[in-house]
Amino acid sequence: METISKDKFKKVNIDSKESEKMARPQIGYWQDAWRRLKTNKVAILSLIILITIIVMSIIGPKLSGYAYEEMDSTQRNHSPSSEHWFGTDELGRDLFSRVWQAGRISIIIGISGALISAVIGTIYGGIAAYFGGRVDNIMMRIVEILYSIPYLLVVILVSIVTDSKSLVSMIIALTITGWCNTARMVRGQMLQIKSQEYIMAAEALGVKPSKIIIKHLIPNVLNVLIVSVSFDIPRYIFSESFLSYIGLGIQPPETSWGALASAAQQNFIFYPYQLFFPGLMIALTMLSFTLLGDGLRDALDPRLRN
Repeated sequence: METISKDKFKKVNIDSKESEKMARPQIGYWQDAWRRLKTNKVAILSLIILITIIVMSIIGPKLSGYAYEEMDSTQRNHSPSSEHWFGTDELGRDLFSRVWQAGRISIIIGISGALISAVIGTIYGGIAAYFGGRVDNIMMRIVEILYSIPYLLVVILVSIVTDSKSLVSMIIALTITGWCNTARMVRGQMLQIKSQEYIMAAEALGVKPSKIIIKHLIPNVLNVLIVSVSFDIPRYIFSESFLSYIGLGIQPPETSWGALASAAQQNFIFYPYQLFFPGLMIALTMLSFTLLGDGLRDALDPRLRN
């Protein structure tokens, strides 16, 4: 039998420091999510468009040199030009400053409504999911009743009760029932999480239910909640635009994209540019938030982590 020569073997020195060396830099969950989001070109383009729209809504009304409420009877219904970049309306007001001023109202309503709904829905859904049983049944029946009420009816009732169609009353009207969908989603997520071992350990150690909900349950649904907010913002913007379009939303002297579209639709055949610019802003904002939400959903999904 042929023996194997010892020369064919080489002793490998083991370095204990090298054995514990990381193969790649350690990154956290949110850093990894941002890394994956950056690879999504559509989501990044949507984010750039949204940032541009938000910045222009802040500084845009001052760029043209005309106040959004300033009227000039000699400049009525002028087409876009070097003097009036988006043209003027039937009262001679500069549309460029009015479009960006309207963007402030529409974006404030969209973001505020989504955040308020997220906070209320998260707390409500977390309480229902944690306590379960009869508490859960009663709370979810309340949600179903509120969810079945048409928001148009709620807006009309709020307008009558408050005798106002201001920004605050619009946000209140849209969020009275707007949080119900978030509460149902959060409840479903937390029902899965509350059966985990660390929740049982916290209960065994005597941790208060409020602390368990705030410190353990809510942080574990943040990824789903962020995606939900990104989809809720365009929904609130569209709802406000629709209500303003039919005359139940923001009223003069304030304006919004829906109010501008409502004022322009009467003269659309003769002056289509008056409807084009607010319509374009509504479409771009809603589409960008929706595409960004799709990108966030993929980036925050731990199952897609490489």
